[in-house]
Amino acid sequence: MKNYFILILAILAGVCANAQTLKTDAAKSINEVVTADNIEWGWLNPLRGDKSPAAGKLWGDRTKNEPSGFLVKFKKGFSSPPHIHNITYRGVVIKGLLHNDDKKAEKQWLPTGSYWQQPAGGAHITAAYGEDNMAFLDIQEGPYLVKPTSEAFDNGERPVNVDKTNLVWLNANDIEWVAEKSNVQTTFLWGSHKEKQLRATLLKFPAGFNGSIKNLSPNFRAVVISGSLTHQFTKKDAKNILEPGSYFGAEQNATSIISTAKETVLYIRSNGDYEVK
Repeated sequence: MKNYFILILAILAGVCANAQTLKTDAAKSINEVVTADNIEWGWLNPLRGDKSPAAGKLWGDRTKNEPSGFLVKFKKGFSSPPHIHNITYRGVVIKGLLHNDDKKAEKQWLPTGSYWQQPAGGAHITAAYGEDNMAFLDIQEGPYLVKPTSEAFDNGERPVNVDKTNLVWLNANDIEWVAEKSNVQTTFLWGSHKEKQLRATLLKFPAGFNGSIKNLSPNFRAVVISGSLTHQFTKKDAKNILEPGSYFGAEQNATSIISTAKETVLYIRSNGDYEVK
């Protein structure tokens, strides 16, 4: 009987460890644009009302069991009580300074362009220090829930905090899918870069870039982290100015025509390859 219970615990531990390792996203993306000034806002934790950060929907529904992407706004001086989440989430700082770590940890204020990952079940606090603080959060499954630390568990993953100065950027000489003369750079964040598997990267476009991104996979979603760009799906479509926090999705084989007036960083989540020209 003892060995039976050990086997069951081992199986459950394996399920938890693999819960956040989706290889594909079944929800196919479509051609859509959500500008920063046209985002639907609510409370991240409705039970706490205005004591909670605000949350803005980009895609998916964080209250359901599905992948979703959303923005979170924090007031200056915000500091959450210690808590856990039932799911792993990944975040990129868009504005201000944010800290996410164990309650006893010294503050590590992450600036715009920094990346962090908070594993399911891990006890932590989240704090904000800037005048205007906002982050983008990406989850692979839901619902996104806040729970007390008494329910903490170890799912086998570990937290990650990467200041933007520690990101390693690759240029066109290092990556085959970016045109050699584009001066576009990329850094890999999470996932697998095997064919047709889910992954996320940051793409950095120089000021004055004029070109396109062609999506070659069933799922492509992009969020503006810094800078700004002009976007349209065809030359006949109206142009949208996408400021930080804006989002666009693309269906398979769709091309996004983009241009930048200043250096711009995009977070891209895809189920496979795309081409930058």
